[in-house]
Amino acid sequence: MVSLQFGASLAKGLFPVLGAAGSTFIRVGFSALIMLVVFKPPLQRLSAVQWRAAGLYGLALGLMNLSFYLSIQTLPLGLAVAVEFLGPLAIAVWSSRRAADLLWVALAGLGVVLITPLSQVFGLGAHTAVPWVGLGLATMAAACWAAYIIIGGRVSRLFEGMVGVSTGMLCAAVVVGTGALLLGVQLPHLTPGLLLTGLLVALLSSVIPYSLEMIAMRGLPRRVFSILLSLEPAVAALMGFTVLGETLSLLQLLAIACIIAASAGATWSGRTAKG
Repeated sequence: MVSLQFGASLAKGLFPVLGAAGSTFIRVGFSALIMLVVFKPPLQRLSAVQWRAAGLYGLALGLMNLSFYLSIQTLPLGLAVAVEFLGPLAIAVWSSRRAADLLWVALAGLGVVLITPLSQVFGLGAHTAVPWVGLGLATMAAACWAAYIIIGGRVSRLFEGMVGVSTGMLCAAVVVGTGALLLGVQLPHLTPGLLLTGLLVALLSSVIPYSLEMIAMRGLPRRVFSILLSLEPAVAALMGFTVLGETLSLLQLLAIACIIAASAGATWSGRTAKG
């Protein structure tokens, strides 16, 4: 989580030059190249079933990265991650299907209300303006993250070692590259310094965390894996503050706390039910 959010903070610093879509393409493209060189997946020997799984994994991964980077053009990093985190939280609650877990859904919902301008409607005081477009993109990233978790579990069982994640990253690079072209992105301003920063972002934001996640998925139930990420919004807010100088209002910090508490509560509830 620290690696991922530090990398996201560095990537946001590239937006003034490369834009969100261009920065995403640089990140995912470098990530795919590194993984192909390091893990050497036997692409020519993969079955049709494996290619379909890797393609779906790459689609979810590519869209998740693209929509998230587009969202943090207008949202602070911590808030965007908090909204995005509703994806794995939904997976955790749905996997449980216990009536008591509706409490954690309500708590997460309160967090969302506190993030959005709807807080003014409920008389919760002054609110820093948060654009709906950014929230919509972060919500799309949340849905893609949920799909990534579901598909990633299958990919981890279909492939040996890091073949699945490296093949999926290649597919994600194609998805993001296509999206960048459709958005009219051009990369005329690339310099050695920008390329080096992009390489570092790829290592921190994709290669290291996704490789570790794929290993974790093999040994953890899907719901447990999802909920163990509960501190991600707090890590993102901390990185946004220390690296980017992003400050959050008291209500926004409370919103992040609600989402983290919902995640922790679902974890506790699930363990109690099993115990």
